[in-house]
Amino acid sequence: MSDVVIHVENLGKRYRIGERERYLALRDILARAVSAPLRLFRARKPSSPNGDPTHIWALKDVSFDVHQGEVVGIIGRNGAGKTTLLKILARVTKPTTGFADVRGRMGSLLEVGTGFHPELTGRENVFLSGAILGMKKAEILRKFDEIVAFSEVEKFIDTPVKHYSSGMQMRLAFAVAAHLEPEILLIDEVLAVGDTAFQKKCLGKMGDVSREGRTILFVSHNMAAIESFCHSTILFRDGTVSQYGPTSEVIRYYIEKEVPVTSDGTDLAFRRDRSGNGAVRLTSFHIEDIHGHIMPAVQSGMDVVFVFGFESRDGVAPRNVDMGFSLHSRLDQALFVVYCSYLGQTFDVVPRAGVLKCHIPRLPLASGRYGVGARIVVGGEEADWLRNAVGYLQVETGDYYGTGSKGIDGGAPFLVSGTWSVSSSEAAEYGSVGL
Repeated sequence: MSDVVIHVENLGKRYRIGERERYLALRDILARAVSAPLRLFRARKPSSPNGDPTHIWALKDVSFDVHQGEVVGIIGRNGAGKTTLLKILARVTKPTTGFADVRGRMGSLLEVGTGFHPELTGRENVFLSGAILGMKKAEILRKFDEIVAFSEVEKFIDTPVKHYSSGMQMRLAFAVAAHLEPEILLIDEVLAVGDTAFQKKCLGKMGDVSREGRTILFVSHNMAAIESFCHSTILFRDGTVSQYGPTSEVIRYYIEKEVPVTSDGTDLAFRRDRSGNGAVRLTSFHIEDIHGHIMPAVQSGMDVVFVFGFESRDGVAPRNVDMGFSLHSRLDQALFVVYCSYLGQTFDVVPRAGVLKCHIPRLPLASGRYGVGARIVVGGEEADWLRNAVGYLQVETGDYYGTGSKGIDGGAPFLVSGTWSVSSSEAAEYGSVGL
């Protein structure tokens, strides 16, 4: 008997641009039935060679199998089709073409609070979620205390979830999904909501679930979590499967082949993966040397200038501006974060549009490729934060130590200078003899 628990074949999902999916009333169903012959006639008309500009394929010709007990990562850039796939598997939306066969009881965590009724209390929603999974009341009662303890919302368990913060909803939703023993668990980037300690706790629980022989599909932009947790990984690009194989190989391909180098003046103004009130927006990013030359790559030990373009939303000069940026490893682990305010340099007034520069002397990084994140705060409130990297820093080997040594290759990103000395331990070992 085959151990395939998810079989996806020629799956496709098409959306009309600007139209949201909605539930159909009986009158809509009857109207569609009456107009079916006309729609069939229209469908037989030859399509434009350039395709239909009013529709977009979120998924197209997607096929793969997942076996029982596998933990499969799903990665790709925003808009690649990852969330659409999970919504189809969870039966939240229907495919346009193809099919997805899921064998087993499934729990899904696609958005914060998925499946929760806002007017019901946390306690009532635990029982509701269990019933949706097909569990008996006795089974839910047996797990209830464990769920509440894991979620850390004991004080609010009898409060309607509409009063929960997004973090509280995520904690309870994850606890329910992980503890009510679904055979297949779908998780879509929800761990980004919690604090670091709870994320670690969730990953540990997911490990426990996988060791029990249950199957997990895990969508995340956190490459470190994907690599440490997932046996194999699917890379999506433009709605299709670009790669499917061992996680380390797929991540390496993604980073080297599909993540663009954007350190040379990339336009950030129209990026949509951002949060903040929009009072000021980041518009560009590049890297310079100290003479103002744009650098596609730098060397270890160089003086490097990170340059961020910005503009205000209403043409008014922003006040009390704090700019920060972060550097990340290839697995998206933050290596450091530096804000103007950390250095005592918050700007009382900046121009309506301009650039903010941060000079890093003697760049202490080994050779490699590093992601750059950026965030700007105005008047104590987040104005703009791009969720994905604004660009990438390519570092080549340089004479950081001034000795001709390049340091160690591999997984040690930082180059740290110091002074060595040696002293004898004989005095400490024998000095007290005879006293």
